[in-house]
Amino acid sequence: MTNLEKYNSAFIEVFEVSEEQLNSELVYQSVNTWDSVGHMQLIAELEDTYDIMMDTDDIIDFSSYEKGKEIMKKYEVEL
Repeated sequence: MTNLEKYNSAFIEVFEVSEEQLNSELVYQSVNTWDSVGHMQLIAELEDTYDIMMDTDDIIDFSSYEKGKEIMKKYEVEL
């Protein structure tokens, strides 16, 4: 499984969305499951998957599917 597939899988599992929904329109609170609790579930899933620990600022800035890709680069995760 590639890093991108793992990244996508985290969104699909945590937010119960389809792969077709993984695009620039997937942003915080754009789906019912991406609330504050869902947000922290996603962060925990990504941290476990990639064995990283995100900074608080990055967790707050992680506001969309696309923005998340940018943030993951800071942790040397190439998607």
